[in-house]
Amino acid sequence: MIIFPAIDILNGQCVRLIQGDYNQEKVYNNSPIEVAKKWEEKGASYIHIVDLDGAKTGDSINKSIIQDITKSVNIPVQVGGGIRSLDTISTYLDNGVSRVIIGTAAISDPDFLKAAVKKYGDKIAVSLDARNGFIATDGWTDTSEVKALDLVKDLEEIGVKTIVYTDIAKDGMLQGPNLEEQQTINDATAMNVIASGGVTTKEDVGNLQALNIYGTIIGKALYDGKLDFEDVVEAK
Repeated sequence: MIIFPAIDILNGQCVRLIQGDYNQEKVYNNSPIEVAKKWEEKGASYIHIVDLDGAKTGDSINKSIIQDITKSVNIPVQVGGGIRSLDTISTYLDNGVSRVIIGTAAISDPDFLKAAVKKYGDKIAVSLDARNGFIATDGWTDTSEVKALDLVKDLEEIGVKTIVYTDIAKDGMLQGPNLEEQQTINDATAMNVIASGGVTTKEDVGNLQALNIYGTIIGKALYDGKLDFEDVVEAK
């Protein structure tokens, strides 16, 4: 299982939000580039980046910082947040990003998603952010009437190979992941599932690994010192 340390960028800084609430922001570092280097040094094999400004506005506001990160590390980087055009995808992929994650646009513009998957194949992932089993969009500010399980089946038919599944209720709460929900999603699809939200202990990581999950994203627990990344890498 791949362990993805998360770097969430807001106003050019490395931050964490609680349950995706932009009013509950905590700044951890003024330099996301230095943070990325630190995770690589600690043994990360892949980094997960979210442009929070992009997720909210639909514009890749922190694109230049993200490009600087890809130049500064030697491990692959996946990026999400505000990716709503083929041009944006091309720019990221041409500048060192390994995988681009489409979120809101997967719901609002399925034709765009189909075009992206057709053109870029497994370099495209889709982020499914769910609240009580229903998909949330626009930086988690809106909850749709689309059921997560229904969307999973649609994405597989389109040809998506990787999804990031986040249980918003668990995100940033340091209360452990929703194992039942993650297992339900993982069992429902042959796509690679990256679990996100609530991972706080080595036991959480082990429980997800036991579900045969492709990967998991860890954020707040690392930044708050609840979990040591090197310990997690050794334990898995």
